[in-house]
Amino acid sequence: MAVVVENAVLDLGGEYSLRAPARDIDTTITLPGDVHSALLAQGLIVDPYFGENEKQVMWVNETAWTVERRFVASPADIDLYLTLTLAEVDCIATISLNGEVVARTDNSFVRHDIDVSGKVRAGDNLLRIDFDIAPDIAKARADAHPFPIPFTYNYQTNGLKGIHMNFIRKAACHAGWDWGICLMPIGVYGTMSLRKSRLARQESVQIDQTHGEHAVELAIKTHIHAFAAGSVNIEHAIDGQVIADTVAVQKGDNVFTHTVTIQNPRLWWPAGQGEQPLYELITNLEGEISTRRIGLRKLEWVVEKDEIDHSFKCRINGRDITMMGANWIPADAIPSRITPAVIRDLLESAKAANMNMVRIWGGGQYEPDYFYDLCDELGILIWHDFMFSCMSYPSNREFLASVQTEITQQVRRLSHHAAIALWCGDNEVIGSLNWYPETRAEKERYIANYDRLNSMLHRIVEEEDPARRFWPSSPSLGYMDFSDGWHSDTRGDLHYWDVWHSAKSFDAYRTVNPRFASEFGFQSFTSMNVIETFAEQKDRNPSSPVMENHQRNNGGNARIIETMTRYFRFPRDFDQMVFLSQIQQGLAIKTAIEYWRSTKPRCMGTLYWQLNDIWPVASWSSLDYGGQWKLMHYMARRFYLPVNVVAVPTPDNEQITLKAINDTGRPVSAALEVKAVRVGGGERTLFAGNTAIGADAAIAVTTIAQTELADDEFLFFVWKDASGRVLGENDYFPKPYKAYELAMPTIEASIADRDGAVIVTLSSDKPALFVTISVEAPGYFSDNAVTLLPGRSRELVFHPRHGQTVTAAQLARSLRVRNLAETF
Repeated sequence: MAVVVENAVLDLGGEYSLRAPARDIDTTITLPGDVHSALLAQGLIVDPYFGENEKQVMWVNETAWTVERRFVASPADIDLYLTLTLAEVDCIATISLNGEVVARTDNSFVRHDIDVSGKVRAGDNLLRIDFDIAPDIAKARADAHPFPIPFTYNYQTNGLKGIHMNFIRKAACHAGWDWGICLMPIGVYGTMSLRKSRLARQESVQIDQTHGEHAVELAIKTHIHAFAAGSVNIEHAIDGQVIADTVAVQKGDNVFTHTVTIQNPRLWWPAGQGEQPLYELITNLEGEISTRRIGLRKLEWVVEKDEIDHSFKCRINGRDITMMGANWIPADAIPSRITPAVIRDLLESAKAANMNMVRIWGGGQYEPDYFYDLCDELGILIWHDFMFSCMSYPSNREFLASVQTEITQQVRRLSHHAAIALWCGDNEVIGSLNWYPETRAEKERYIANYDRLNSMLHRIVEEEDPARRFWPSSPSLGYMDFSDGWHSDTRGDLHYWDVWHSAKSFDAYRTVNPRFASEFGFQSFTSMNVIETFAEQKDRNPSSPVMENHQRNNGGNARIIETMTRYFRFPRDFDQMVFLSQIQQGLAIKTAIEYWRSTKPRCMGTLYWQLNDIWPVASWSSLDYGGQWKLMHYMARRFYLPVNVVAVPTPDNEQITLKAINDTGRPVSAALEVKAVRVGGGERTLFAGNTAIGADAAIAVTTIAQTELADDEFLFFVWKDASGRVLGENDYFPKPYKAYELAMPTIEASIADRDGAVIVTLSSDKPALFVTISVEAPGYFSDNAVTLLPGRSRELVFHPRHGQTVTAAQLARSLRVRNLAETF
């Protein structure tokens, strides 16, 4: 049965007028888009990322704005039922069509489908959106609430007054964070369209999977909104099979389920564990066509009693797979700069560092559809917080009703994605009850308030996506457990911040044994070439006002430097300080992840804070703003190797155990060689032998007594497969680097084109630590911040980003080589 085309779409994106009468501004804006981008394009504001300009553009979010445009509709465009769809209005606005108010919005996470049947004229029409001043609305709501609900201290960094973001529904970090700028963007993002329907429109399509031995049954659940009672024609096509049906609809919401069976399915696996085949599902409702790509996999989040307490792990297609990755924040503080190309670049860098999961953090946003499509394509699983973070929220009827619509829509929109692994209620909201005087004083009240919201989230997930686990909060010890989950490592997920916020040594990471570490981190300065984009020469000093403005965690720059003095000799200039801060950051997270991975199967996941930056800033990220790799990202590529060998010292540092980790689904045989290397030159072998590592296992290979090492020696170890191919290499220094008398090495670097790639070959006459090469072209090397030993050269392959092509001659002009010995 052929589906007759009745429905159609008129795109309403394009140029709109932008006005702020109170500021005497009358200009234009491109929608979808945001006000800051429009003002920047017209030269009406300065770059908010440069210097201390954030304060100079604060007036933008304290101003009421109006956007409007005329559009032409033909008689054929408007002869049936009409829906004005605005995917994301940010945030509190009044929508008018031809002078008539058709909707009021106050939740940027809700897609607005507005019935405008009979309100659109043949010929010229006027669409207008009036934006209220969100901070003022938030404050008024907070003042009117029957009891105080404090906002997060993260909004008061660098002298900001703070905004009651818990009373409005937009990305919490738009008001700033301890890594973020406060811009409070205003705009409309995503789809802006006029949809014509004969009788009904698509709302969502969800797919439930039932896996058998050689087949997968798909239950395709379609939500349809009907404008009146009647019947409509619907068609689903997947894997060469077509289901066509005529269904009777009642006015309002309707749900229909159709089933199809895929024989001999090609299963979807996370990155590093197999392929990511995707089946295209095309849904056609009388000409309204939507396309989804479906990955077939059986995913279970296993929480069950064990000999320790309770497990917490992800089981995919019958295998318990260790999650390795990082936390994700919005890709830019200016929404118009978030594009598919930007997102692909960041996610491809995550995959290149051997990650198989990101956590979409609850102070950010639900990402555009293409984000989730890319995760499906790349094999990157998603721990998905709902958008609540670090503070309590209201639980009155109006707020809960808005959130119910939000969560229901988002779960229905996203649940078909293979990448979605878990829904989590919030980030650190239950833990935040211990942070504020108001919540500490009446904790019972705020727990009850919390439970009203959290229980609703749980119920929606159970109703809308019962195949996936709902986890109450991060961190959490489990359902209906409102106790302190920050310092318990026997069950649930753990946030461990004592090394950064409490200034403990890196060794403190080895004092906790999480089941799943979903947040932990250490800061560095952003890279020098990024600093040059926002700081003049005179401001390139860690205590300058500009550098402190680009550090949003109170005392952060001082903590970076104080920690540096524990492990390294003081750097000789600012450039070396920046370089050393990134070495230090990588070492901190390396210490944590190598140890926690070595405890497998106790620990089955590590997601460090954080993958990316929202603007150029000193932060915990491993990727600079713009996607450039910091040194920690190179170290992540190594400490997340699927087959790895790590050094684990005893608490008294008298014994060092070499542990082999295999996070693949097959047994691995590795030849391990361990050497003691003098920092001034000379080496000897301490261990050489083959070891068999079972699938998904971690085992001890050998133990070396501290007394076996001379004062000027460190451990260097390499492991190879049966053919002699190097699988990885690592090192371990028993003492802080400042305790060693490092010799200044002479490092030779040659660069050449070979087989379509640019390769840099490095060699050194003495042991050289954290040897790092950089070029101006956007891209990354196959490795970096490496240890070079005499007589052992390293070849590093350059991988261009953004689709660029480069030659050795081009890269040679900006090639720079540096190492630890030159930092002081």
